Amino acid sequence: MANKTGVEFKSTIPIKMRDGVTLYSDLFIPEGTGKYPVLLQRTPYNRTSPFARSLSLDSIAAGLSGYAVMVQDCRGRFESEGEFHPFVNEINDGYDTIEWIADQDWCDGNVGMYGGSYVGATQWLAAMSQPPALKAITPGITASNYHEGWTYQGGAFELDFNLSWSLIHLVSANYENLVNNFGAPADKIGELTDMADQLMNEYSHLSLKDWPALKGIGDFYYRWLEHPEYDDYWKSIAIEEHHNNIDVPALSIGGWFDIFMGGTIKNYVGMSENGKTSNARSNQKLLIGPWVHPGMLPGFPGSPVGEEYFGIRSYSGVIDMHGILLRFFDHHLKGIQNGLSDEKPINIFVMGENVWREESEWPLSRAVNTNYYLNSNGNANSRNGDGLLATKQSGNSDTDTFIYDPQFPVPTKGGGLCCYDALGGAGAFDQSDIELRNDVLVFSTPALEKDIEVTGPITVKLYASTSGKDTDFTAKLVDVYPDEEKAINLTDSIIRARYRNGTEQAVLLEPNEVYEYTIDLWSTSNVFKKGHKIRIDISSSNFPRFDRNLNTGGTIGEETDFIKATQTIYHNNEFPSHIILPIIPR
Repeated sequence: MANKTGVEFKSTIPIKMRDGVTLYSDLFIPEGTGKYPVLLQRTPYNRTSPFARSLSLDSIAAGLSGYAVMVQDCRGRFESEGEFHPFVNEINDGYDTIEWIADQDWCDGNVGMYGGSYVGATQWLAAMSQPPALKAITPGITASNYHEGWTYQGGAFELDFNLSWSLIHLVSANYENLVNNFGAPADKIGELTDMADQLMNEYSHLSLKDWPALKGIGDFYYRWLEHPEYDDYWKSIAIEEHHNNIDVPALSIGGWFDIFMGGTIKNYVGMSENGKTSNARSNQKLLIGPWVHPGMLPGFPGSPVGEEYFGIRSYSGVIDMHGILLRFFDHHLKGIQNGLSDEKPINIFVMGENVWREESEWPLSRAVNTNYYLNSNGNANSRNGDGLLATKQSGNSDTDTFIYDPQFPVPTKGGGLCCYDALGGAGAFDQSDIELRNDVLVFSTPALEKDIEVTGPITVKLYASTSGKDTDFTAKLVDVYPDEEKAINLTDSIIRARYRNGTEQAVLLEPNEVYEYTIDLWSTSNVFKKGHKIRIDISSSNFPRFDRNLNTGGTIGEETDFIKATQTIYHNNEFPSHIILPIIPR
């Protein structure tokens, strides 16, 4: 029942953790006396900012709906004590905070959590510790693994995100805390600000480990570079490794163009299959829109997404994101039978048709996984070449080749980016200029004779050789409009060759040997309309979204020299390179 009197605000509430460190929180609570379910946000982005107080859920509106809302600075962030070490302290700190809340005379013993990105990570990490009072979480646009899909992807270092997030949002934004409590030089903030203004220059610095900006003030950045393999450092905090120990209903929210979209789906699927109890397994929900990071949040309407407009239905305000979250909490924290359990668990936005659709499973059992093979007459270089994408092999040549030069990498244009606008923004962009490069192989279907829907996980099987001891291969799925009006990226990914057998152990290449590579393009939902073409672009770089592979096989993060590599892509009966598309019968 909604509170009719108002909401009281209480500031700078100290909460002591098990090791004596004090974290500070603000509380929004209905006026008067009573016990309430509590919605908790644990943030590294300053609990006092308007952004934090309205991050996917409006604190005042939630208070008027009968919830107490607490927003807390994570350890080492802004007013909270201690040292910020991303991810590792959130497990215990989340548990201690939730149980402190449950002991207060204004809490009815039920706690939920909300928010996106790192604030979504604090939810999953708290859930790993199994605090008894935690009854529901709503993690948005966040990952399932802080190695694969957060810091690295396909074994490649996510340079743009890691560097810009660390420099701007983690260090510079919190610099007063670092000066006051950790002896950071006060005059360095000007230098950091100048670097932030010139990040395009900073991306090219070699070696990565020698980049000086964060030495002594953001050492977590260098820790990530010290652990390029998926080792125990990462496994101990990987959500997907611990789904079977998590016992909490979750509404996972993601965007098709979000940098963490793959993890959003992995968390939903993993919890639905492996959650600790039937309560957890049967109460997972998934919502995915045509959004970038953080496009699903109020104030970030999510449309247009890059250069593409997906219609008014894609706006978070139109679908009432705040109402969706409160309805989820009403059911799981207040016990209100509002029909939530009777609905299908998945709601996805189908691009191209620009409509929402409910589903019962992921991936969709009715999807027909269809191989589209790479074909050419040996000159698939650029969109002016002869690359063909078809359900049969029909080319006259077995191979296509290009030169990958790390000094002139293929530039990033759109896709799953965060958190710096110098690259032109995240999302869907026309790739036509990128596809004029000779180091980009372009394979397209003929103009479609009917609509084709692709919804689900997408994988590229690539057979390739290189003259280097190590290299990268990239793949990008593109929707080409009639008459080549524009070519819009849908999803893309990368594989670092030394991690072709998995990211737990590096195995270098024998130059000029043919290897099979699996490139996980995560998922999408898109109707390729009649007259459009389905296209895949193959190359070896996407910079600075990912760090450049210097082709030498040297130690990750320590290389300073590079060589050109001759890349050969095979497509014949022995080496049938193809993309696997989940086609939905219509």
